[in-house]
Amino acid sequence: QMRLVESGGGLVQAGGSLRLSCAASGRTFSSYVMSWFRQAPGREREFVATISWNPASTYYADSVKGRFTISRDNAKNTVYLQMNNLEPEDTAVYYCAAGFSMRTDRHEYDIWGQGTQVTVSS
Repeated sequence: QMRLVESGGGLVQAGGSLRLSCAASGRTFSSYVMSWFRQAPGREREFVATISWNPASTYYADSVKGRFTISRDNAKNTVYLQMNNLEPEDTAVYYCAAGFSMRTDRHEYDIWGQGTQVTVSS
């Protein structure tokens, strides 16, 4: 089964940028739709962004549209989330997930990474 490992989280001031990475195991990475979710304290895990297989199509939550960019490098079995103009409201644990269609419901995904913490200070 595919394994996902996120990295790149950290502490950043409001207005700053951060790039998250999600490394996937296996040789079938290009067959998967990859997505990013996040979970803040006291909240359910929520959709952030998703990207399809080649040719790649993307879709974003309204809250991050224009600030975040999802991309993938199939040769490296890695998906990225470039986060710009970060806000304190973006503070959460960020998770990547793998699926077979571009869905925004967390219950539609069975393969998840361990998460990486992003903290945005004011």
